Amino acid sequence: MIDWDDVRYFLAAAQGGSVRAAAKRLGVNHATVLRRIAQLEDRLGAQMFEKLPSGYRLTAAGEEVLEFADQMQASSHQLETRVLGRDQSVRGLLRVTLPAPLAAHLLMPNFADFVRLHPDIEMEILSSGELANLTNREADVAIRVVYDREALPLNLHGLKGPELYGGFYMSGDRLAEWQAGGPDPRWIAISGHGVPDWTRQGELRTTGTPFRTMDFEAQIAAVRQGIGITTLPCFVGDADPLLERVPGTNLHLYGPIWVLTQGETRKTKRVRLFTEFVSRRLAAYAPLLAGLSISRD
Repeated sequence: MIDWDDVRYFLAAAQGGSVRAAAKRLGVNHATVLRRIAQLEDRLGAQMFEKLPSGYRLTAAGEEVLEFADQMQASSHQLETRVLGRDQSVRGLLRVTLPAPLAAHLLMPNFADFVRLHPDIEMEILSSGELANLTNREADVAIRVVYDREALPLNLHGLKGPELYGGFYMSGDRLAEWQAGGPDPRWIAISGHGVPDWTRQGELRTTGTPFRTMDFEAQIAAVRQGIGITTLPCFVGDADPLLERVPGTNLHLYGPIWVLTQGETRKTKRVRLFTEFVSRRLAAYAPLLAGLSISRD
């Protein structure tokens, strides 16, 4: 008889592309993943993976097993979400995924209010820019900035919130220096993102040498230090006393903020309470998110 746990390890390796990725996803060591896959191979009498210099590749037998394993996982998750949908207690685990800036710079005080209101709910915040797979219950609720709703999977249910805008920001001292005829600022970018062509000409031209950072918090620290100019969400830039929105620049739309749930999970009482709660809080933040909370000349 096939052990479903062995299939889970095989599936994690096939989906992750490596034994290491599977071990990280499942929270086990490398040897455990290899052992469980070997057990599955022994039960089926077939080899699942072929070891290549570039990594592991599914064999023909592995491809067949993967098809059935995907169906088994989907059925398992469907059963779990149906049962969860009948759970009306205001207790238990609630996983929420959202971009780190929204968590750290906007919504954390609201999360604190929510757990004070519902002390038996165990909240887990997954700060990520990627859309966690709600179908596979990596998260119960996803808060995402989605420019095009049609790009989201059809099985997700969404509450559309206010629109998020961004602007151009410099430190107050660096802006004053530049306006007084000082050198053009550097463009501060997250690594992997290029320098926009328009920054090399016109009133907002920057020097040819960009300054790159690895993450959002480092980007904010760099602009605070007067290194140059960058784009930030208005709820971050406008709220920072050390930063100034660059006069004469236009705001740009990132997209509406959506609160997303999936299937039967959305019917659980803790998920319904949270989505309604956070949607109200987001609506109250609409002026700040749109860059209208302050007036700048």
